[in-house]
Amino acid sequence: MSDTAFGLVGIASLFILLALRMPVAIAMGLVGVIGFGIMNGWSPAFSMLGDEAFVIANNYELIVIPLFILMGNFASTSGMSRDLYNAAYCWVGHWRGGLASATIAACAGFAALSGSSVASAITMGRVSLPEMKRYNYDSRLATGCIAAGGTLGILIPPSTGFIIYAILTEESIGRLFLAGVFPGLLLTALFMISIYIQTRINPELGPAGPGVEMKEKFKSLGQASAMIVIVVVTIGGIYGGLFTPTEAAGVGAMLSFLLAFIRGKINQSSLFDVWLQTMRTTGLVFLILIGAHIFNPFLALTHIPSDLASLLIGSELSPMTIMLILMAAYIVLGSFLEGFAMLVLTLPIVHPLIVELGFDPVWFGVMIVIIIEIGLITPPVGVNVFVVKGIAGDVPLKTIFAGVIPFWFAMVACIVLLLIFPEIALFLPETMIQ
Repeated sequence: MSDTAFGLVGIASLFILLALRMPVAIAMGLVGVIGFGIMNGWSPAFSMLGDEAFVIANNYELIVIPLFILMGNFASTSGMSRDLYNAAYCWVGHWRGGLASATIAACAGFAALSGSSVASAITMGRVSLPEMKRYNYDSRLATGCIAAGGTLGILIPPSTGFIIYAILTEESIGRLFLAGVFPGLLLTALFMISIYIQTRINPELGPAGPGVEMKEKFKSLGQASAMIVIVVVTIGGIYGGLFTPTEAAGVGAMLSFLLAFIRGKINQSSLFDVWLQTMRTTGLVFLILIGAHIFNPFLALTHIPSDLASLLIGSELSPMTIMLILMAAYIVLGSFLEGFAMLVLTLPIVHPLIVELGFDPVWFGVMIVIIIEIGLITPPVGVNVFVVKGIAGDVPLKTIFAGVIPFWFAMVACIVLLLIFPEIALFLPETMIQ
């Protein structure tokens, strides 16, 4: 059996294990060790198993993961989600569909603190769903905007998705964070335009809320100003060259802690919950990274990445045509494979091809993260849809999936715009102070 054929057997085995509900990190580590052992000897395979785990756990740059997660957890504990929603509600709640637009805006703001789509959907859903029910919003729009808005958590920095992409491809975390800013704002605007179109066609979907005096609007901004300060200090510090991403994460975590402390939200119970949630999420991310770094050497031995690159580059297809094929394949793959699993499985194969074709890998990272977002609201996996279902227990699952369809098309529109105008993602990274 050729190395490539053996590699395909290994990939097929991996998908079988995933179908049997084995965690992706364990499945990748198991297939990687066995495949590497068969091809290169068992002693190097077992040595790699210990070495890769130590290297990942001992990597200074990866401190950014628990620190940004900690920042998001402290921000959530401080009650920032309620302040963000109140501010957005005061400014746009009087529009038709304004509460849904306020939810999207608040999700974008909370995404700049949490870096997690699931956390954004849960936190903002608990705040906004009762309000939308109170004003008789249609269940499709109410639940759909929460599920879609929550996906902004992995596009607007700090983003766990960008961190994993950076580690797997050896790209700059800071450049990827900055590359996500304008696409995140663009997608937020597209979501709000989608709400405007829906409520324009069918006004009963989202009635207008009461107006708010200008004095109250500015007061709400003042209450949410702490979030703005934290975001400007962390992301602005990276852009201005004041902080590395790791230092920015430490500063952000400290500022979030101080905010929660000043507001009297820190006690023994809340502090324990914050540490526990941070350790759980960090452990999950690190385990996935360890599994990926065990699987990748086996994949390299099979020559599948280089063979695929040679095949596509040797074809008569243009680079843009190949990119469109990859985008379509990723969208299909994301409909049944969890986002981080898709990253760690495909990037060792696809990233060398992207570089060979002349595409900017930072720009491609933004594209991949948006596709992961699409997968978060696409059946049958649709993690964010099931998260919202847990909050809105009385809403049928098919209603929530129907509600996310307009936002799904908004995401596709964002991808098209980034394909046509890659500068949207690359402007900030190219102008940052090194």
